[in-house]
Amino acid sequence: MSESLRSALQIYIAQRAEAEAVEFSEFRLLSGGAIQENWLAVANVSGGPFAGVLELVIRADSPSGVSVSHGRAQEFALLKAAFAAGVTVPEPLWLCSETQVIGRPFFVMRKVDGLAAGHAVVKDTRLGGDRAALTFRLGAELARIHSIRPPRTDLDFLPSYDQAPALQAIERYRAFLDQHHSSHPALEWGLRWLEQNAPPRGEIVLAHRDFRTGNYMVDEHGLTAILDWEFAGWSDPLEDIGWFCARCWRFGAPHLEAGGIGARSDFYRGYQSVSGRAIDAEQVRYWEVMAHLNWAIIAIQQAQRHISGEESSLLLALTGHSVPELEYQILCMTEAA
Repeated sequence: MSESLRSALQIYIAQRAEAEAVEFSEFRLLSGGAIQENWLAVANVSGGPFAGVLELVIRADSPSGVSVSHGRAQEFALLKAAFAAGVTVPEPLWLCSETQVIGRPFFVMRKVDGLAAGHAVVKDTRLGGDRAALTFRLGAELARIHSIRPPRTDLDFLPSYDQAPALQAIERYRAFLDQHHSSHPALEWGLRWLEQNAPPRGEIVLAHRDFRTGNYMVDEHGLTAILDWEFAGWSDPLEDIGWFCARCWRFGAPHLEAGGIGARSDFYRGYQSVSGRAIDAEQVRYWEVMAHLNWAIIAIQQAQRHISGEESSLLLALTGHSVPELEYQILCMTEAA
């Protein structure tokens, strides 16, 4: 499969790069990615505006995916919007929304150096440069993402709604739990708490919805890219802030409340430096509860992909084992109720 894939992609990139020929000196599947596949291609381009060595990442659908994730055409549009807004992302180059080339939609972007693996980034303090500066920078990057506001014709595939974003999310999660074959009383408890404490609808922005350690790349100097836009949508800006600070995304460093890498205050200051918005700490706590519930729902979905035989994957199976821990955290955060 990889040889036929390699050949098809060489021909496609040659056409899009207006080149005489393209030959991959390196082509391999990158590790990680439970929802998408990422292929590294080092392309030797003969002729045309891209002549020379072009380091690329080709992002395609995995054999199966989570139902709420965007397709590659939508993710490409989001990446283009973020790139234009000055967010540090890989440069998006070409989209192939047809299936004739490799049997699945895909897009091509420039390769960015660095490491994204959450556990490694948290543990290896040589990565990311000065951690306070990195934490501040990530807050500023998130504010740039949130500068993208509706309406946007280039993002018209994103669903719009009149409800408060919190209530809209609760409705979606409850619908999933109602039809799921097993019961999760702790998650139902969390949903009820979220419903009773839901903030009203305020400003609506483009939320990344998976902005966390593990979804950005760093090298020894600092941030190199924000990755993985497949869950983005219109929402309350605090949804992203709560997700980034949630305990479940600190990768064994619970005392570092901003993504396991730094102080919450530095992250907030970075966000405020670009947005000019003061952050309500109590409302962030609300969205942290929402983050744990959201991740529990996704973990149940990913485990089901493995258990059903749809996609045999140790990663998906292990993700399912995180659900009880997430339920416990929800109960701890809402026990005063």
